[in-house]
Amino acid sequence: MKSTFFALLYISVLSFLPSGVSAGGPAPDQLIDKLSGEVLEILHTNDSLRAGETTQVVGLVEQVVLPHFNFRRMTMLAVGRDWRDASPEQQKRLMDAFYNMLVRTYSNALTQYRDQTVQVRPVRMNPSDKIVKVQTEIRQPGGQPVTVDYVLEQRADGWKIFDIVVTGVSLVTNYRGTFSQQIRLGGIDGLIRSLEAKGQEFAPGPGQS
Repeated sequence: MKSTFFALLYISVLSFLPSGVSAGGPAPDQLIDKLSGEVLEILHTNDSLRAGETTQVVGLVEQVVLPHFNFRRMTMLAVGRDWRDASPEQQKRLMDAFYNMLVRTYSNALTQYRDQTVQVRPVRMNPSDKIVKVQTEIRQPGGQPVTVDYVLEQRADGWKIFDIVVTGVSLVTNYRGTFSQQIRLGGIDGLIRSLEAKGQEFAPGPGQS
C-alpha cells in the first residue's frame, strides 16, 4: 500500500507540468526527466501544496492533466471488452467518472509530498517506435525505492501516458479486474455509479478548501 501511495504521488506530480511538448520534441525518457525536475521544483515552492489545500490542488490538476494522459485509452483498457457494449453516452460518463476519481485520488496523495526524488532510466528505442516504456525509480527518505514504469504512445500532439506499472503491476490491468466484477454485478451503469461515488469519496472535506 505504501508503494502504491508514492506511485500515485508521482503520477500526480506529472499532472502539474505545462503542456506544449510536440511529437517532434525530446525522447520519452528525456521528457519524463525534464518534467520531473520542473515539477519537483513546484512541489518545493507552491504554498497551496505545502499547506495541504486539496481544493487548490484539484483545480491545478484539472487544468493541466489532460495534455499528459490519454484518459480515453486508459478508460478503454481498464473497462476491457465491456467498453464495446457501452453506448457513446455511457462511454463518456465512464471516462469522465474515471478521470474525476483519479484526479481526486492523486490530488489527495500530492498533498502528502515529503521530499521524494525520482531517477529516470534511459530508454532504448527505434525512431519508428510509437509505444515505449519509461522506467523510473522513486526514492523516499527512510523507505525502499519504488519502481514506476510509464507506458507512452506517440500521437500528433505529443507523447501521452496511457498506463502506469507500479512494482510490476499495471494500473489499467489492476482496475480491469475490479471493473469487470462491478459490471457483472450492476452492468455498465453500476460501474459508472461506483466510479462517481469514489470521486465524491475523495472530495475535500471541511477546512480543505
